[in-house]
Amino acid sequence: MGSLREIETRIKSTKKTSQITKAMQMVSASKLNRAEVNAKAFVPYMEKVQEVAASIAAGTDASHPMLESRPVKKTGYIVITADRGLCGGYNANVIRKVANMIDERHSSKEDAMILAIGRKGYEYFSKRGYNVVDSVIGVSDHPSFAEINDIASLAVGMFTDGTYDELYMYFTHYASIIEHVVTEEKVLPLTDIAKKDTELSSYEFEPSGEAILKVLLPQYAESLIFGALLESKASEHASSMTAMKNATDNAGELIDSLTLQFNRARQAAITQEITEIIGGVAALE
Repeated sequence: MGSLREIETRIKSTKKTSQITKAMQMVSASKLNRAEVNAKAFVPYMEKVQEVAASIAAGTDASHPMLESRPVKKTGYIVITADRGLCGGYNANVIRKVANMIDERHSSKEDAMILAIGRKGYEYFSKRGYNVVDSVIGVSDHPSFAEINDIASLAVGMFTDGTYDELYMYFTHYASIIEHVVTEEKVLPLTDIAKKDTELSSYEFEPSGEAILKVLLPQYAESLIFGALLESKASEHASSMTAMKNATDNAGELIDSLTLQFNRARQAAITQEITEIIGGVAALE
């Protein structure tokens, strides 16, 4: 048991830490509200683009490289993580998933080409010798498409020109405040763009289906990446809020424990002083 002054110092420092984590929890909660709205608002647009692209692809004989499978020699991986920590296992779960899949699929790290969105993923894979071909760091808490336009276009372009033969992305799907699922989604090729049991609309297009698909398919693939980023941001803020709440609760429990320890130490000191006084009086008598 430490001295009274040591225990009191720990109580004060823990209270200050609790105030900081409480403030961070409130900030993350505020960011989460807007991030959740952004993620949900983007879904109807993405679904409509998919429906139109699938309808045109099914209703015409036009071909496009993004719709065709080819033998896989190299694979592209878009990895979406955060720039900061203090958000529980949010970053570690995504990184672990990607690293495991690369180990399973490839005998050489050079066959896996990584495009990292977020500092944590970029630092992990670049420091361990993975083939990181591009990265975006410093994405805002409520990102716009302009922030990832270059890397999204590069990811699609590298598939189209044959740099790699398939493209996956790994992100954290936002299900609810307490449920975030690390998700693997195949972006390219778009061999399953038409969902099963979905009735496709009939479109008349001008000038040709091939010309429309040439413009629409890259936009759809890029919208998948942006939608994943929006979901990841919502998951990041929810994870941060939960982590800070747990830290605040733990700090409260520690303060209670230290306060009890302080009271016991103080009571022991008082008892010791009383005993010494009584002993002194008895000696004088």
